[in-house]
Amino acid sequence: MQLLPRDERFFELFTTLATVAVNGAQNLAEMFRRTDDDRWKLVEVIKGLEHDADDVTHAIVTRLDRTFITPFDPEDIHELASRLDDIVDRIDSTARRARIFRIGEVPEGALLLCDAIHRTTTQVLVAVEALQDGPSATILAACREIKRLEEEGDAMYYLWLGRLFEDQHEAITVIKWKELYDTLEKTLDSAEDAANVLESVTIKHG
Repeated sequence: MQLLPRDERFFELFTTLATVAVNGAQNLAEMFRRTDDDRWKLVEVIKGLEHDADDVTHAIVTRLDRTFITPFDPEDIHELASRLDDIVDRIDSTARRARIFRIGEVPEGALLLCDAIHRTTTQVLVAVEALQDGPSATILAACREIKRLEEEGDAMYYLWLGRLFEDQHEAITVIKWKELYDTLEKTLDSAEDAANVLESVTIKHG
């Protein structure tokens, strides 16, 4: 018999954090699709989401320090919170770089990678929402899809990076988009890192 109740609030906080990642991905894709100066307002929206993610991550860590009975291993709770926060950090980093570089026309490759990031964060949210009461099969299926999307994103990254160097672009344009492609690809890597933690937790406690 479990004499002390587990602190279930962690699940709510993880869901909030994953939802922030989805919202960040949506706003990033919209920012790249827009062609007017209003696109930069979305950079500030994303920065606000990044602050929200930091606040939720801090709340998770603070709660972890004072909780005796946790839903699963404290190390895994800390690791999952950090990896989810990393996704939002990468999205924010991409948006800020885009504004600093004053990007103009956006190549199709960037739009495709943004779409992959959005689909990936959506699957992260599916897995996180299933952590509390959902079947382990739902979490594991979402994790497999995240890894598939990361591989798909890697293929797109190399394809469009190659095209960037093949086409007759000015050197400064190549430098800008090389860095942006790199950051977009790293965002997908961060999502896969979160999936690895989710998969590990599910296998341990399934």
